[in-house]
Amino acid sequence: MKSLHLSFFLLSFAAVLNGQPVYSLQECIGMGLERNFSILIARNNEAITQNNFTIGNAGFLPSFDISGRHGGTINNTNSVTHDGQRTSSSGVHNTTTTGNATLGWTIFNGFSVRNSYNRLNELQQLGSLNSQLQIENLVSRIISGYYNYIRQINTLNNMIYALSLSRERLRIDNERYILGSGSRLMVLQSQVYLNADSSSLSRQYEVVRTARINLNELMAASDLGEMFFTADSSIIVDDQLLYEKLYEQTLVNNTSLLIASKNITISEYDYRIITARSYPYVNLTTGYNYNHFTYQSGNNRSQTVDGLNYGVSLGFNIFNGFNHRRNIANSSIEIQTRELRYLEIEQGIKADLLSIYNAYSNNLRLIRLEEQNLETATENLDIALERYKLGNLSGLELREVQKSFLDAKDRLLAIQYQSKLAEISLRLISGAIMEYY
Repeated sequence: MKSLHLSFFLLSFAAVLNGQPVYSLQECIGMGLERNFSILIARNNEAITQNNFTIGNAGFLPSFDISGRHGGTINNTNSVTHDGQRTSSSGVHNTTTTGNATLGWTIFNGFSVRNSYNRLNELQQLGSLNSQLQIENLVSRIISGYYNYIRQINTLNNMIYALSLSRERLRIDNERYILGSGSRLMVLQSQVYLNADSSSLSRQYEVVRTARINLNELMAASDLGEMFFTADSSIIVDDQLLYEKLYEQTLVNNTSLLIASKNITISEYDYRIITARSYPYVNLTTGYNYNHFTYQSGNNRSQTVDGLNYGVSLGFNIFNGFNHRRNIANSSIEIQTRELRYLEIEQGIKADLLSIYNAYSNNLRLIRLEEQNLETATENLDIALERYKLGNLSGLELREVQKSFLDAKDRLLAIQYQSKLAEISLRLISGAIMEYY
């Protein structure tokens, strides 16, 4: 493991010398939150809900309209009186100019305005929670991608080490063959093993590139193929998470539960807005009218009429085909549905928390077991290499020992990564995922 960390350090140091960046987990998260398109879209949607939260949109403020019109008529007139006299006129041009200013204000509509304002406030908070959910999901994906990249690089280092072992074995077999103490068959078999390890290493390079591209995509990098290294060289799992504390945090801070609770509150305001239609409504209107007329015939050449108007309207719906009662019943059912949805989400989250924590606890035990296995496999490999150099161990037996050593390393990396994923999921469920940032 020390040689693995040393090789990782050398790779990182070489990356710095070549101008390739080295990113910490916090830097990766920061770049993702700043540039990721899903986060930018979520923030735009949140900004819309903030813009909608105004007293004017709720209906507290009056409305004020101004309108104006200018028009006219051009008429030809032919008239015959009872005594037979004829009069005619042509091209008579009359004009009309009007202007209106109207102020309308709802004085009372069954508390609908106040409930609408409260509903807009809840929608604004819901928009913030939806953005928070997007952010938390992205952060968890970046963390998972970050540690997957570390895992694949460590696996690559393991394969490099395996290749060095196979190369050393080929060298030993070649020397034995030249000295006459070995066979050509052993040399060819060692060459086959070396070629197989080289092929596996080549495939692992591609896996590393894919992991890096996926992480660049989450960070919305302009160059998805940008080469970089991580500041961390190993996967460290937090083994101090307690179920009871996670459970309490989940019930209070889980974003999905907060969204479900907020939806219940919004449905309750929808119900109040609908029931407000059972009350009478009072509207106040006032305005100013201006009218100017011009005539080319008749007794007057022009006429102007202007003045104020005002009125108070009182209304009450008596019957609308039982639609109001139906809307109230449907709104009440919607509240029940949202409450059931909350309980469903809560139950699912509790089940996920328990299942993931059980896996997390079991993985911690497996990490300790695999660390012991790796110590044993390392010691076994050292002994096998010495015996092989002395000719006391066959090539097949050495390959088995070598494979056991590499398998032990791979299993430890795999269980460390799985444990880290469980840790990330537990923090995500309990609403504590941003502690990584």
